[in-house]
Amino acid sequence: MKKTAVIICPGRGTYNKPELGYLSRHFPDAALLTRFDDMRQTAGQDTLSALDGAARYSVAKHTRGDNASALIYAATLGDFRALNTETIEVVAVTGNSMGWYSALACGGALSPEDGFTVVNTMGTLMQESLIGGQLIYPFVDESWAPNPARKAELLELVDSLNTGAATLTLSIDLGGMLVLAGNEAGLAAFEAAVPVVQERFPMRLANHAAFHSHLQAPVAAAGRARLGADLFTQPDLPLVDGRGHIWWPGACDLSALRDYTLGHQVVETYDFTAATRTAAREFAPDLFIVPGPGTTLGGAVAQSLILADWAGMGDKSAFQTRQSADPILVSMGMDDQRAQVT
Repeated sequence: MKKTAVIICPGRGTYNKPELGYLSRHFPDAALLTRFDDMRQTAGQDTLSALDGAARYSVAKHTRGDNASALIYAATLGDFRALNTETIEVVAVTGNSMGWYSALACGGALSPEDGFTVVNTMGTLMQESLIGGQLIYPFVDESWAPNPARKAELLELVDSLNTGAATLTLSIDLGGMLVLAGNEAGLAAFEAAVPVVQERFPMRLANHAAFHSHLQAPVAAAGRARLGADLFTQPDLPLVDGRGHIWWPGACDLSALRDYTLGHQVVETYDFTAATRTAAREFAPDLFIVPGPGTTLGGAVAQSLILADWAGMGDKSAFQTRQSADPILVSMGMDDQRAQVT
């Protein structure tokens, strides 16, 4: 009997040193990868094969928006295409941040090549502009128990710091984490105002611009100028966006889908927690599958399910108990879990 699954596509920051060689290990379609490489060469960029096949991982090179976005998209799409369709029935697709572009391709609203064009264009525009930055800070402790009061307190702080020369806003509502976007003055003010927790937060995200904020308005405008409406088609699968809104197959206003993708999605907060909650409650899947690269999104998925009170899970311990007894989260970046769904 098939298991139903929601696919959750990862965003930036997921292709790191352990992922070097991910495409050569896992990408299932050599001809498609060649087409991606040809598109990169035509644009005067390093090919994915060269980046993925480098002798060593370079933070300076591999985390650049024009390189990281394309690598992550290809790894995610490859993993999606590697799913065993005899045992897995995909019922919906969502994603985190840049993962929305990957979700569009996995769900059929963009062809693999057109999805690559969107990702590569937006990643390159972001890198060329590199407006502002991002940092990440948790509002839950290491038990992952919901703490709405602490979240509200931190968001009030963000609002109070978003003034004068300082720009600071919520970029991504990411499970038990807040990803903040801003200019240097805004980010530095927040870092000075909060205690260091779990020995590593607040954490700046290398080579990340102020994604999902009004600072990205010039990038959104440039993307709309380069990416036409003809790229988008009716999806094959329901798509859950960064507001928790569902785009249904056969019923999508494609102009509105493009406007959201190259407008709201770029310049407004991306609510990954709401996307995961909607996917869970509307589609009630047996599994939540996170394609590669990387394994870092799994925690945010689990935290989002806890915040949604999904299956009665109230904290990390409850999630781990459920996961060991009857796994609901599969991370394809982990070889043992990958084998369960490919």
